[in-house]
Amino acid sequence: LRYWLTLKGLTSGTQYAYQYLIDNNLQVADYNSELVLDKNADLFIPGGNFPGLKAFPTQASGSLAGVLQTGKTPYTWNDNNFVKPDKRNLVIYELLVRDFVATQSWNTLTDTLNYLKKLGINAIEVLPFCNFEGASSWGYNPNFFFAPDKVYGTADALKRFVDVCHQNGIAVIMDLAMQDVFGSSPLASMYWNGATNTPTLQNPWLDSLPTHPFNVGSQFNHSSAATIALRNRLYAYWINNYHLDGYRFDLAGGYTQTNYLTNGKDWQNTYDQGRVDTWKNIYDKLQSIQSGTYCILESFVNFTEQKDYTDYGMLTWGNGANQNSSFNQASMGYYNSNADFSGGIYSIAGLAQPGMVTYQESHDEERLMYKNITYGASSGSYNIKDTATALKREEMNAAFFLTIPGPKMIWQFEELGYDYSITSCNPGNTIPQPYPQDNCRTDAKPIRWDYYTQPNRLALYNVYSKLINLRNVPSYFPTFTTGTVNKNLSGAIKWMSVSGTPSQVMVYGNFDVVKQTGAVTFPSGGTWYNLFTGKDTSVTTASTNVTLQAGEYYVYLNVASALPVTVVNFTGKRVNNANLLSWQVANELNLSYYELQKSNDGQHFSFLSKINAEGKNNYSYDDTQVNNSEIEYYRLKSVDIDGHFNLSGIVTIKRTVNGWHAYVNPNPFEKNFKINIQSPLKDKATLIITDISGRQLLKQNIQMAPGNNSFEINGSAKFTNGSYLLSIFATQQTQSIKIIKGGEQ
Repeated sequence: LRYWLTLKGLTSGTQYAYQYLIDNNLQVADYNSELVLDKNADLFIPGGNFPGLKAFPTQASGSLAGVLQTGKTPYTWNDNNFVKPDKRNLVIYELLVRDFVATQSWNTLTDTLNYLKKLGINAIEVLPFCNFEGASSWGYNPNFFFAPDKVYGTADALKRFVDVCHQNGIAVIMDLAMQDVFGSSPLASMYWNGATNTPTLQNPWLDSLPTHPFNVGSQFNHSSAATIALRNRLYAYWINNYHLDGYRFDLAGGYTQTNYLTNGKDWQNTYDQGRVDTWKNIYDKLQSIQSGTYCILESFVNFTEQKDYTDYGMLTWGNGANQNSSFNQASMGYYNSNADFSGGIYSIAGLAQPGMVTYQESHDEERLMYKNITYGASSGSYNIKDTATALKREEMNAAFFLTIPGPKMIWQFEELGYDYSITSCNPGNTIPQPYPQDNCRTDAKPIRWDYYTQPNRLALYNVYSKLINLRNVPSYFPTFTTGTVNKNLSGAIKWMSVSGTPSQVMVYGNFDVVKQTGAVTFPSGGTWYNLFTGKDTSVTTASTNVTLQAGEYYVYLNVASALPVTVVNFTGKRVNNANLLSWQVANELNLSYYELQKSNDGQHFSFLSKINAEGKNNYSYDDTQVNNSEIEYYRLKSVDIDGHFNLSGIVTIKRTVNGWHAYVNPNPFEKNFKINIQSPLKDKATLIITDISGRQLLKQNIQMAPGNNSFEINGSAKFTNGSYLLSIFATQQTQSIKIIKGGEQ
């Protein structure tokens, strides 16, 4: 029945395209392929995303072929110190690579991580990236489960993305659509009934017919021994080879062999013991592969069944409580019963564990800002359809949403008030789609990074950032995981308090479009601190009346904890006879001061100046005490009110010598570093690194063009911690620079 291809005499480091011959007349790509050629889709891979891709073989049948790579150099990981964030306090950023970065590449996404780190999120959930049909897709139409889709880049580019995420404390979660599979997959085509256009009864993985009404492709039989073996191998493959931290399982309620199409029962409201057993088996397997692996279920099913999952250690998506609609009704100014988002609070919903992932938006939901500016209420000059007003409503929403205990999820650009409808069409889309679009729902959407430069949208981002980073403060961890909630979210003035030990949070706001007066109840009297201004207020009695303008809101803390300040940008340049240092910061609440430090050698820093924190985003300082050193080094020490501090990266300001200069960045370095050489003319040079005994460790020849040249020194990652000498031998200049690996010596 099966004719397996035997490969002999292979050359190391070479790619070979191959297919299997099935039943003497059908050629298919190997379903275990880790790289798949697609004759119809590969033409549309964005330029530069997958260099050196092998051409589709002319002798192959059909449009798909597997690729075997011999002697591939293994990726070197640098994430040994990564610890997964506690699942009870995850703040997940859900994104689609295609619609998040213009290059649609893992490389650009990796370079964008500072934006997400500053936001404060601790996990990224990427829409399915197993090889899918077509070249432009949400990814929920997979055909090869062991191959990352080439449209986003190479396997090593994906690994580097995960690696850098881990180095920044961010977990990576794969959205896995394994409830069904599509016809181009060998799992379907090897056992296919052409007459009925369904899998045959002999298919070891797939049901011949679906068992529930939400099935799209050919449904997996998760009770089958073949499917169990396949999925277990698949889970281990991505965790072990790509260091993924967990999975979000699409349409988890569809993992059932109970036939709800014939038994007359509601598949979402019937407790399904077989489905429960399947998921407990999957969860156990994940933990055996790597303890702490996240298992997130899109499982809008019977509440008792959902509680079984969260009690067992799994997480479930929280829109079964209709959170998108509730939050949007409130933000639009319609504070009826549908605008009560209490269902997003796990304890109010009746769960014993903080296992419900609450969100306002996901890839499946309409965007809140779109509905605000399309359907928002108004009264007089106060109009929610106005963009500035709608963005302030989103701030108020975030104040409640991000202080609810338990894991949270944000859809891409939600923090900037993305306002294109989920059904907006892309008239310029010429890339073949895998299947007819659902009212343009899965069309590519505009990528609006310019939103970040607009003051009102940046203000919304900063509110998100402060609220998320508050969740990262250790003393608030009990508050945002298992804190006790007291609330009244049914009226125009909504309020909620969350109490942990020792920290408590109080939030209230007016969701009406006119001024309102109402009662709110603090957990206790005493001194409370405004999260956004740091100013304190005295509360004499727990219950108090407040009068709020439309859209006015407050977040108060009983413990004035300093948020981890983020130095967004620290730069320096020579201006006349002085060095101008500039820095931009976020999350400056309860920061005390900045200390500028200076060095002549890049290793030994001394005090230069103290600059008090004034609640601003931008600071600058002129250093007029410049000297004759070829390079002067600066770094910034940020000190909070508790005495804790962080050090920035090092800024170098160079004095040009005969138009030629060189410097190393970073120095000290942890893994690799770059050498930058300013050359007045075309030249060549030899770089030599020696240890303190003079033993040569690395030699590299370089070519320089006129102007600035940057060269990455990759071999230094293998050096042990210590001091080394980098010597540059060029035609016009010779220079030696002391470099240090592992910190100050």
